[in-house]
Amino acid sequence: MVSLQSLFFVTFVTFTTLFAAEPSEAVKIKKIYPMGEKIYTQKCQEINPNSYATLHELKNAIQTNALCSLQNETHINAVTLYLWDIKRVATVGETLPEIIVHKEDKCPICGMYVYKYPRWAAQIFFKDKTHHSFDGMKDLMKFYFGDTKKENIEMILVRDYYSQKSINAKSAFYVLGSDIYGPMGEELIAFANEEEAKNFSKDHKGKKLLHFKELHKEEVYKLDE
Repeated sequence: MVSLQSLFFVTFVTFTTLFAAEPSEAVKIKKIYPMGEKIYTQKCQEINPNSYATLHELKNAIQTNALCSLQNETHINAVTLYLWDIKRVATVGETLPEIIVHKEDKCPICGMYVYKYPRWAAQIFFKDKTHHSFDGMKDLMKFYFGDTKKENIEMILVRDYYSQKSINAKSAFYVLGSDIYGPMGEELIAFANEEEAKNFSKDHKGKKLLHFKELHKEEVYKLDE
């Protein structure tokens, strides 16, 4: 069996830093992924990579939130790549839960009853098993950009505009400033498929099309102007 020390030695020369030079696919498969999986199993708490919008955000969370008992940069990089390229991709095809809203659920931003607007409902789920419901992705993102601790978020769900199925909000594409309004006016209209988002934007005079990781606080609040 290959020891952790041996994996570290053969990887060190080709992979001293994740962001200085992207390792080849062969190196990843033969050395980095096995190394990352072994370290993750032995040294880390449970981490859901789908809770992070980018690889850099995931790595930063591992470093700053003590999600792993690691100091070595190479080990941190190996775990990050394993989680992002292997564990995250493996869960992409999983069936997401339906967005279920109860009559008493109020949007924490505007105070409106969310059940009245099922087409626009979106939810944030936390690791402590609590959640919040919103009457639109715009208000959800206001909450997200507020004092919310991102590392405590387990999952964010929104409805695809066309299919009305639950989709991972962090993987979705959003049309901003279209002529289709939600309960609170201009909305972030979500799509699982980028091509469908582009077509919708053309048909409905969308001003911008952004992926979740491209959304910024200023863009969200500008929709209210």
